[in-house]
Amino acid sequence: MATDWSDSIVVCDLRDEPALSEELANAGAKLEEAKGSGNAPNVILSFGDVTYLNSSNIAQLLRLRKLAAEGNTKLKLAGMSAQVWSVMLLTGLDKVFEFASDIATAIASLQLDAGDEQPARR
Repeated sequence: MATDWSDSIVVCDLRDEPALSEELANAGAKLEEAKGSGNAPNVILSFGDVTYLNSSNIAQLLRLRKLAAEGNTKLKLAGMSAQVWSVMLLTGLDKVFEFASDIATAIASLQLDAGDEQPARR
């Protein structure tokens, strides 16, 4: 289920199928909808309760990555189980996506990134 953590961050708590495909599609719709407005949110996908990924899920993740890049936002994957992490390693997707150990770390890294983009005060 997606939660608006702030105006600029959406956290999606993912579960195994069929909810996984639905949540990934919802996150994609949210990014697609906001793409033209310039207010696309950063998205954190929490994989804590996901035990496996299929090829369709991987395709959805790659689509989300593309939408995030087009919207000039970040997509972070957090809380990977050992099984899901092994899929990322075997497919080479560990080099494609940004990962965080948990939701709090992902949120903190997004906030730090946003702080780096602010002009320096003198």
